Amino acid sequence: MAIPQTEKHFDAAAYLVWEEAQIERHEYVAGEVFATVGVRQSHNVATLNLASVLRQALRGGPCRVFVEAVKARVEATDCFFYPDVLVTCDPRDRLTPDYVSHPLLIAEVLSESTAAFDRGGKFAAYRTLDSLQDYVLIDLAARRIEVFRRDADNHWVLYEYGAGENVELASLALQLPLDEILEDTEEEAGPQDSKAAPR
Repeated sequence: MAIPQTEKHFDAAAYLVWEEAQIERHEYVAGEVFATVGVRQSHNVATLNLASVLRQALRGGPCRVFVEAVKARVEATDCFFYPDVLVTCDPRDRLTPDYVSHPLLIAEVLSESTAAFDRGGKFAAYRTLDSLQDYVLIDLAARRIEVFRRDADNHWVLYEYGAGENVELASLALQLPLDEILEDTEEEAGPQDSKAAPR
């Protein structure tokens, strides 16, 4: 999700108290909080598709799947984000009902307004999480899914998946059909989308 404008200045504890009383969601980056913005229908469908497949696959085990409204705490960079999907299998995360600090997997659905931050500053923050093994970027415009996977040498390696392929999530020992994750996310051009400026 985008974080387009600065709203307040807090420490982490004050942010958690303040955020609990807000109607809108805000992400927190080193003392500043930023309002999140709404998403397109396709973004929400992709988020739900991935979360549903993960929930079904992980049911009955120690892992929990969260969607959009649960914060990820990145202590090393003093941040709280709202990932589109996150998975934690760490029992310590059951002790902090307001956020997750030890995610195994985080997924973000890219949009024009968030792609640069999701690939840049946000990923840089997420990489400081020792628990994180897979960072998944869902690119609806390109009909592609990118998985950044931490290897044994603590390097992040990119794996790209396209139509008809299975997306490997090594951290969870899962292979998920890309077409299932992207199901029903195609968008038809509406009245506003079709008003292209003449060239």
